[in-house]
Amino acid sequence: MSEAIQKGADSKPKKPLGARLVDAGLISDSQLDLALREQKRSGGYLGETLVQLGFCTPEAITELLAQENEVEVVDVRRLELDVQLLELVSFETARRYKLIPVRREGDMLTVALADSFDVVAMDAVERESGLLVNVVTAPEAYILQAIERNYARTGSINDSLESVLSGDLAKAIEEGDETPMVRLVDQILQEAIKSGASDIHLHPEEKNLRVRTRVDGVLRQELLLPKTVQAAVTARLKLISGLDITEKRSPQDGRIRIPMGSSYTDLRVSTLPTNHGESVVMRILDSGAVSKDLDDLGFSPKDQERFESAIDRAFGMVLVTGPTGSGKTTTLYTALSCIDRETRSVFTLEDPIEYSLPLVRQTQVNPDVGMDFAAGLRSLLRQDPDVILVGEIRDQETAELATRAALTGHLVFSTLHTNSALGVIPRLVDMGVDRYLLPSALVGIVGQRLLRRLCPNCREQVPGVDAIFDEPALAHLRPDTETHWRGAGCGECSDTGYKGRMAAYEVLLIEDSFHDAILAGGSESEMADLARESGMTTMLEDGLVKANAGLTSVAEVLRVLR
Repeated sequence: MSEAIQKGADSKPKKPLGARLVDAGLISDSQLDLALREQKRSGGYLGETLVQLGFCTPEAITELLAQENEVEVVDVRRLELDVQLLELVSFETARRYKLIPVRREGDMLTVALADSFDVVAMDAVERESGLLVNVVTAPEAYILQAIERNYARTGSINDSLESVLSGDLAKAIEEGDETPMVRLVDQILQEAIKSGASDIHLHPEEKNLRVRTRVDGVLRQELLLPKTVQAAVTARLKLISGLDITEKRSPQDGRIRIPMGSSYTDLRVSTLPTNHGESVVMRILDSGAVSKDLDDLGFSPKDQERFESAIDRAFGMVLVTGPTGSGKTTTLYTALSCIDRETRSVFTLEDPIEYSLPLVRQTQVNPDVGMDFAAGLRSLLRQDPDVILVGEIRDQETAELATRAALTGHLVFSTLHTNSALGVIPRLVDMGVDRYLLPSALVGIVGQRLLRRLCPNCREQVPGVDAIFDEPALAHLRPDTETHWRGAGCGECSDTGYKGRMAAYEVLLIEDSFHDAILAGGSESEMADLARESGMTTMLEDGLVKANAGLTSVAEVLRVLR
């Protein structure tokens, strides 16, 4: 191992990191100059400075160094390790050397290191585990997050609950960070984040407090707490989210920031009075879920090409439609990441600001002071924007302002709640936008829904084809074999057969052929015929194609899209 390390070290490029990043086309000379000045001012490493300025991603830097040194790159962001593997390397060693075990194969332990040439770290792991070490690499921030997430098991939730019940609940609300109540709440949040949940529900009932998490779009029960701890758990959550503990009669909204390695996971908190106490729902805002590459979103090649042609326009309006929780924000943020933010002025107007975007000026809507979407958009248009993201079009004034902004040389991104891409046009007309403006303002509309992805560990093909393929409109999608995919259920997916989610899309481009139909108020069937002639594939068709490929099941497609 030491010979290989020495060989890799000897072959390392002599150029500084910044010059190598420029040579690789990852940053420009002007970006490097600015980053070097910022590094000199604030200290730290150049790589960290480039990431903070938004000039480069941690993945890109790690990938470049790994290619130069012929080291495998692994994604540790969703890594879930069993206890036996974690016991081979202590938390102290993992945290000190910024490493985490990935897998074991016989006498070989694969370890992800932020610095793949840290010989001292390798020796420490070999001594502690008694195994040979194979080195892979990952961005430091991701490794630190994985360490915090996987090693955060200081006792079980039941142990903490027993400690809470045996103590003074009144004192537990306001005592220091090491009380059983604090540990109990932290463990509930950590377990939900680790399981990949998007929401945490604290549902008060007559005799207990039910804790449920939404994983892959489906609510599942995780915990049943006694009624006696309800007030203390709710108070603790309100305390750390900056809410008024004494106010129990009115809804409140707050935010919790949980340290995860070198970064944070944010939770958006909402409380609502009910007949059995306050209901608390927390939305987990996972910045790691926001892709910076269109290839990661799951568009078909044809739909991705159509979407890229829409966002490459100099002006016009691109809308993403779907229900709450369908991934609209992810799609919009990814679209923004494809914009050249150095040469174009980019603004967002959001409620709330869910993720921080480099080189983008983001504004929080605040209706309490008169700063709603319409007022914010009116002011924003005086800031010389090139690209504008409006979080949601909710009213007539916002719809009209966004439409006119698209007509006056701005590229506008926004969301709308309709059942399909075709539903956007009548919805905008209903909101008061003049029909004659729409053909010129609208560039593209994306409809999307999230489907559960089949668990790769237990998916299987079984005989039989769903009757939906007998429908004439869908007969061309019928699979070649008389079989279909399903998830059998296993420990990896909690016996659900599904693990993770993916999107089904439909991309409608507003072309000249739509002009007369929009002005004349054409029927839905007429518009659907025009959309199909222009090359649009519906969400149902896109979902069935993905089901035939074994990515999801036909049953899941029909559950979501019919």
